[in-house]
Amino acid sequence: QVQLVESGGCLVQAGGSLRLSCVPSGSTFSIHDMAWYRQAPGKQRELVAAISRGGTTNYADSVKGRFTISRDNAKNTVYLQMNSLKAEDTAVYLCAAKAIWSYQYDYWGQGTQVTVSS
Repeated sequence: QVQLVESGGCLVQAGGSLRLSCVPSGSTFSIHDMAWYRQAPGKQRELVAAISRGGTTNYADSVKGRFTISRDNAKNTVYLQMNSLKAEDTAVYLCAAKAIWSYQYDYWGQGTQVTVSS
């Protein structure tokens, strides 16, 4: 089993920046892909950004050019640098991890709240 703990969410003004962190514990050797999702009130959960163990990344169109996902494989920690934040980025941001043998994200954190005031 893998446990994921996110941190870094807070209230920020539009145009500001935040950096989220996700620290896994447990059977971290099994982790391959990691990702950040977000869920706003009344909306479906959406993929924000993902990164493979080798560093390949992909982003939602809505955050391209503003957000950067990165990871430290030695620590199995994943980060999400968010710049030029907009009110529509307000959501609970959740970290997810995919086991090397899996086709879906198996492990989820509890989430961290990001609120962008306009």
